[in-house]
Parts: sequence; structure tokens; C-alpha cells
Amino acid sequence: MNRRFTARCARLLFAALALVAGASAAAQEYPDHPIRLIVGFPPGGGVDITARLMAASMGKLLHQSIVVENRSGAAGNIATEYVAKAAPDGYTLLMGNTGSLAINPFLYRDLPFQTLRDLAPVALISTAPLAMVVHPSVPAKTLQDFVAMAKSNPGKVNFGTGGSGSIAHLTMALLQQQTGTQMLHVPYRGGTPAISDLVAGHLQMVVEGVPLVSPLVQAGKLRALSVTSAQRSPVLPDVPTAVESGFPDFVVTAWYGIVAPAGTPAAVIDRLNQAANAALQDPDLRAKLAEQGSDAAGGTPAQFHDHLQKELARWQQAVKVSGAEVQ
Repeated sequence: MNRRFTARCARLLFAALALVAGASAAAQEYPDHPIRLIVGFPPGGGVDITARLMAASMGKLLHQSIVVENRSGAAGNIATEYVAKAAPDGYTLLMGNTGSLAINPFLYRDLPFQTLRDLAPVALISTAPLAMVVHPSVPAKTLQDFVAMAKSNPGKVNFGTGGSGSIAHLTMALLQQQTGTQMLHVPYRGGTPAISDLVAGHLQMVVEGVPLVSPLVQAGKLRALSVTSAQRSPVLPDVPTAVESGFPDFVVTAWYGIVAPAGTPAAVIDRLNQAANAALQDPDLRAKLAEQGSDAAGGTPAQFHDHLQKELARWQQAVKVSGAEVQ
């Protein structure tokens, strides 16, 4: 009996060691052919540009090419679902963003994937603040002034965004919840037309990414009341944060991050994470991200997992407050 038990234990131990050795060997050999980095948006946008910067830098570090593949549609959902259902071998990755990974799960009904169930966090790549800008004719000189104006005129003060359910719309929903105000939301098909109407004086405020509005602020065509990051933006160094403006709980940033299909071996995730963090230390890449209004991030897969958990909770609440929904 003891001999049979001992022999069985030995076989189990040998099998376990073989699995560990096999996984270790696979991790050492990874990657042995090109990796695809899927982007859920058309070429030329922020997600696409960030993906191509990271693909070039990480490819050099991994000694293997990383090919960016655009699969646009449904606000990133098509690409996210594609990666969620891909083989968990580290050769199909997603460059996701705030919308596709943290907002869409609550904005769209019956999505065929769940962020933390079907995707494995690899690395947080970059963060970017939004800017709250007004037409020069608006009397408010600070964010507090604008909120006071909204409180005095319930439902009459307006703001434009790049669409219902966008991060800008939901950011303003959070602000209204925190300040007890009621403002009129004017959704557009993208941030650019909203900004054009703001410059023309048809709107009072627009919330958009810093790179999109900073040239107009610097030209005096718009006035920036606040940025939504924890620290001031180097692109708009004279513009205070919302925290500095008297709103201590109001910190919102858009972000980009790389994820893989759930079940991807931990050793492969770690290899990718190390390459991403090493790439983000490159001064040239950091400068190129800064040109896009983004700050290099980085960190461990576990830290990105925690970030996703917090962001999912935040945007679930924001979508609920806003009433936004896409069928």
C-alpha cells in the first residue's frame, strides 16, 4: 500500500514538474513569431498612435515584431470581443482605453464579454487629463464660478461633449452629482464639432482632451477653467486642477492600457509587462506620449487590475447617474 502510494505521489510530482518545466520553456521561447496588437478605433486617433509607439518600442525589446491591427466599430467593442475570444497565448493583445474597458460594459446592453472575467491586465500605458474650457464671453473665470452659475440657473447652463456616454459626458455627470447642479448636455458626434460650436459661441462649456483644446486656449479663443488630473498638465501649466479649484474628490483621467485574453500564462504576461515598463522608460517615447497630452504610466499587472476595478466602479456609477445607454 505504502509503495503504491509512494509511486503515485512520485508520478504526480513528476507530472507537476514537467508542467512547470514546460511552462518555463514556453515563457523563455516567447515570443517566437509576430504579436498582434489590436486597436478598436481607426488609424490616427489617440489609441492607435499610442499602440504604434508601444508596438515599435516593445517589439525591439522582445526581439519580435508587434503588428498593430485596427478593428474599429461599436466604440471599441468589436476589437475587445475579438481579443477576449482569442487564443490565450500572448500573440493577440488589445490596446484598450477608458471607454472600451471601463465605460462600455455599463453603457451597452448584453456585451458578450466582461473586462475582468475575459481579459488579463498586462500594463497601464498612459493617462491623460481632460480640460474644461468655456467661451470667452462666459463670465465664469474659475470652475467654482461656473458651478455657482449653474446652481443659480438650473438646467440652463449648457456643456457640449463628443457624445452621449463619452468620458466627457460622464465626467460632467459626476461633477453635477458632486455639486448638486443640473446642466444641459449637448452631445455631438465627436469632440471636434463640439469645440467648433464652442468657439463660435453656440455653447458655454466643452470638456475634451487637453491636446484638442490647448491650441485654442493658448490663442485666446477659449478659456480653460480646470484640468481633471491630480496634477497640472505641462501643456497648460497655468490652468489649475479641479482639486486646486475646491473639488477634492474630482480627479478624472482618460487612460490607455494593454490587456490579453484571460488564461494567458502568467510568465507570458510578466514578459510583456517587463517590456512595456522598459519601453515607458525611454525618454523619446515619453516625449512622444507627452505630445499627445499623455503621461507615461506603467506598473505591475496586479496594479493595473486594481486600477481597472476602481475605474469599473467609478464609471458604473457615472453611467447610472447620467442615464446614458446604447441599445
